[in-house]
Amino acid sequence: MTPSDPILPVVAASRLQLPPGNWKSLLDGLCARFPRISRAQWQDRFARGRVRDAQGRALLPGQPWQVGLEIRYFREVEDEPVIPFAERIVHHDAHLLVADKPHFLPVVPAGGHVQHTLLARLIAATGNTDLVPLHRLDRLTAGLVLFSTRPESRDAYQRLFRERRIAKVYEALAPALPGRCFPLQRRSRLQKGEPFHCMREEEGESNSETLIDVLDRTGPAWRYRLQPVTGRKHQLRVHMAALGAPILGDDLYPTYAPQPPGDHAHPLQLLACGLSFSDPIDGEPRRFSSSFTLRGPGREKAES
Repeated sequence: MTPSDPILPVVAASRLQLPPGNWKSLLDGLCARFPRISRAQWQDRFARGRVRDAQGRALLPGQPWQVGLEIRYFREVEDEPVIPFAERIVHHDAHLLVADKPHFLPVVPAGGHVQHTLLARLIAATGNTDLVPLHRLDRLTAGLVLFSTRPESRDAYQRLFRERRIAKVYEALAPALPGRCFPLQRRSRLQKGEPFHCMREEEGESNSETLIDVLDRTGPAWRYRLQPVTGRKHQLRVHMAALGAPILGDDLYPTYAPQPPGDHAHPLQLLACGLSFSDPIDGEPRRFSSSFTLRGPGREKAES
């Protein structure tokens, strides 16, 4: 699939177990629960069968609000921004799909992104609505993402991450640190910061760990090898900024200055370049490498 290919309207449904409430109908309750979505939009979704029960049956807007009922609805966004970069499928078998994600493409629907997400594109490409990401990458990070292709074997792969039996390797371009000795180990306690979607280091027992080494010391920006032992949100970005070498293109750390929507000129110079593990199904060693590379200042897009 190329960035110009049409994206089919196929995306995994969002799930909601109806909470307690005194609303008379599904329509009334959903309008109250999601005030940013107009009543007319919900009525249109019902009319097109885009609100269903757990068995996939279309629901009616006037049906009673039934506490505990699981409903599935399909998020839609008007004027969704186009992400003009293509993903690649690195590996695909009966249990596992490995994709190479470009910068700026979200893994799953969130905020203003629904169809232009890695999950939606892969469902459209494969026709497999059972695809589920086994881990996440930030929208601004490029590189490898693993997907489970079938529910029956999903937990076996999820255990790899829970039990830390999968090796993840990243590369990053960041300012030189000539005064430090490498390799080094960064441990710290990460907690939610301000704004709410940022993280910060604070005093206390560490809950995050990253192994950091240098691959290339040429020029003012060095190429670093980052190996996260834990998987905290924004861990690599926070740890590099705390060392005094924020990753090039980082718009959150150490200074909060988010890029305008649609600005693709300065991607975050962070790449999930390698994944390796023993396959839990057949025991075979698996090793995957990204086809993207970080090109550095002036040629900043990750390219093949």
